[in-house]
Amino acid sequence: MRGGPRRLGRMFYGLPLKAKIGVVILAIYVLIAIIGPALTPFDPSATIAGQSLPHGPTGTHLLGTTATGGDVLSQLLVGTRSSVVLGLVTGIIATVLSVAVGMSAGYLGGYADETLSLIANVFLVLPALPLLVVILGYMPHSGEMATAIVLSALGWAWGARVIRAQTLSLRDRDYVAAAREVGESAWRIIFVEILPNEVGLIAASFVGTVLYAILTSVALAFIGVSDLSNWSYGVMMYWAQNGNAVQLGAWWWYVCPGVAVALLGMSLVLINFGLDELSNPRLRTSSASVRIGRRVWRPTDPTPVIRQSTEVTR
Repeated sequence: MRGGPRRLGRMFYGLPLKAKIGVVILAIYVLIAIIGPALTPFDPSATIAGQSLPHGPTGTHLLGTTATGGDVLSQLLVGTRSSVVLGLVTGIIATVLSVAVGMSAGYLGGYADETLSLIANVFLVLPALPLLVVILGYMPHSGEMATAIVLSALGWAWGARVIRAQTLSLRDRDYVAAAREVGESAWRIIFVEILPNEVGLIAASFVGTVLYAILTSVALAFIGVSDLSNWSYGVMMYWAQNGNAVQLGAWWWYVCPGVAVALLGMSLVLINFGLDELSNPRLRTSSASVRIGRRVWRPTDPTPVIRQSTEVTR
């Protein structure tokens, strides 16, 4: 138990700078998602009787109000939980499907590989956004879990293809052949011998799926397809667009959720870039640098020529 925080600290210290920045930003969002609804100064759905225009930030409403008097800060704190939870649940479900299908197809081969690859290819060519609009249009008040399931069903195929390709390259390695010769079962070889060597790839696939789920859910809510009874970044932007926030000059109404989505997406992109750099020796080497004289040189820079000055004594 005591080694847990230290181990996490060592793992965080070993991450590239991009990933560290992304993890810190994402941790702030997760913290807000946990405690945010308890910190709301007002009911996010409350309205002020008689108000018909949005009001800018004041001492009472730090991020201003909507046209009906709703507090933007309260909506933002509550909406963070919905957006983050939806992205994480979608990422978990889609990643589990990707790992199960991709590793099984890559290791088993034969008819199993052809069948599972065919299923993945079918889901891969499906038009995701139009299909999401049609499916969610028939269940407008289904909640976040139904949206997460639909997003997962349409978002696992690409990760499965990538994991299958990596599994194909690992199944003929010497340590896998040795485990097969001693009589280990196929599932034990997959989960004990192959899976640990694909952790970086699986983590990158998970982060990419979370980003896809958050951005897609925001887009669906913005066009009014998803459940509008639960506050999220997309729902806030939908009501801002519906209330003519741009025409009224109420920048706080749509800028706040827009910046929140941008920062959340940036954190996931930075984590993905950092994981890619951590798992790719070429990227890790190219990011290293050394100081020679007054200049910092990278391995990709031209070979430096160091001139030494000599004094000629007469």
